[in-house]
Amino acid sequence: MMAEKRRVLVVDDDPEVCLALEVLLRDAGMAVSVLHHPDAIPDMLAETTFDLILLDVNFSPGRTDEHEGLRWLQYLHEHIPDTPVIIMTAYGDVEMAVRALKAGAIDFVQKPWRNEKLMATVHAALQLRNSQLEVRRLRDRQKHLTRDLHHPFTAIVGRSRAIQEIFRTIEKVARTDANVLILGETGTGKELVARAIHQASPRRDEVFVSVDM
Repeated sequence: MMAEKRRVLVVDDDPEVCLALEVLLRDAGMAVSVLHHPDAIPDMLAETTFDLILLDVNFSPGRTDEHEGLRWLQYLHEHIPDTPVIIMTAYGDVEMAVRALKAGAIDFVQKPWRNEKLMATVHAALQLRNSQLEVRRLRDRQKHLTRDLHHPFTAIVGRSRAIQEIFRTIEKVARTDANVLILGETGTGKELVARAIHQASPRRDEVFVSVDM
């Protein structure tokens, strides 16, 4: 199976800059979307999830104070904090870079750029996103596993013949890949039985996900 292309959003009011970035990034195997004005960012984000955003900081003609770009950078940081943003400007300096980084940018590129340096910055940002997503996945997995430890097989209390029969049934079905339907009134312990089946199965080290329907 082919790996899914990384999705990159370019936001810049200069068509030539957008075209150059689009060609460069697509040649590197990425899927690229382009916006010429940041006002369209909310609608674009409502439709598509991006792995990286390249954001210009000067959109108003004659403006070189980066206020508009930094305002949109803050918007992105608030609404999609896990998506890295690389700031672009033709008027870059150390002070501007510091402000952008404090506002949530992951890096800073000055135009005109060198393709090798820009691509190195892009790949580093995407690698960081991969690492952040993996950390989140592991944390979620650990949270589920920790929760499951508090619901051991012995959570089902009872020694009656009926309970013993339930235990034997759990042990039988847990060794199979069969789908299991558990029926019972609210509060009778259906989820406890489901957890017991999971914990007695070869999938006990995987995550048990409980969903209320």
